Amino acid sequence: MKAIQFTSFGTPDVLDYVTLPALQADADSAVVQIKAASVNPSDVKNVSGHFEHTALPRTPGRDFSGVVVDGPQAWLGAEVWGTGGDIGFTRDGTHAEFIKIPLAALSRKPSTLSHAEASAIGVNFVVAWLGTVEYAHLQAGETIAVIGAGGGVGGAVVQIAKARGARVIAIDRHPLDPQTPAGRLLDDYVPFDEHAAERVRALTGGAGADVVYDSVGGVAFETALSLAKRRGRVLEISSTGKRRVEFDVIDFYHNETQLLGVDSAKLGVADSAPLMTALVEGFESGNLTAPVIAQTFPLERARDAYAAVAAGTRGRVVITM
Repeated sequence: MKAIQFTSFGTPDVLDYVTLPALQADADSAVVQIKAASVNPSDVKNVSGHFEHTALPRTPGRDFSGVVVDGPQAWLGAEVWGTGGDIGFTRDGTHAEFIKIPLAALSRKPSTLSHAEASAIGVNFVVAWLGTVEYAHLQAGETIAVIGAGGGVGGAVVQIAKARGARVIAIDRHPLDPQTPAGRLLDDYVPFDEHAAERVRALTGGAGADVVYDSVGGVAFETALSLAKRRGRVLEISSTGKRRVEFDVIDFYHNETQLLGVDSAKLGVADSAPLMTALVEGFESGNLTAPVIAQTFPLERARDAYAAVAAGTRGRVVITM
């Protein structure tokens, strides 16, 4: 089978288009023919050597959509989707014609999505769901402030929050594009600047947000804490700009803020499957919408796909088979 592989870390130029042995299912695994696989910023970081646990040689790629071609009879021909923090890192990933995954990782993709659209859901929506639903337990009628709402994860949070009946305040350096799913759904927009906290409090009657989902972190961390109401929940998934932060501990404990870290990379492809399945109803009902796909590339042009993501392309980049 054809696949992308890297044997050393570096720029997208280290990616090779290679032929690897065919895969076979066993009692605990199935083989999926990949129809489409998106390229995430974490895939680019993986190839550059950002993750110490990555074992070489490796086929990268976390997200996928495809068809089961070898495995249990009940799954043969099924259209499935998935993601994982192990595939592409400690086991071969999705930027290949086929992938072998545990049976527990099988999740039927929404019938309303094409393979390209389904392949662009995984990482962003899983970490969004994990924080918003599993950790913060966002409820209908609550207010969530989303820092970095214009990004992939932030946009997924906006959609999930609205589907759960919450009020969404988007916080970003620029207004969201009204043509994007998130841009159409948000209730309020606040510029990310030194006045963000006072603007959010003005919009919430002085209280602040019930939940703050900070998809930026680092340089945005102190702002995130300042947005939370008393006993509000603050979610952190990144550390953009700086790894170590300072904040007023007295303000923190007086406000009884709950600070939660969220790391979907800890979830393997089998661990992520229940979350992918939980998302299906939202896409099939129309409450959730696939993100905009900016560019598609054939597998043999994976270097170009990675370069596009590294350059900061707005919208999702997808490799098709």
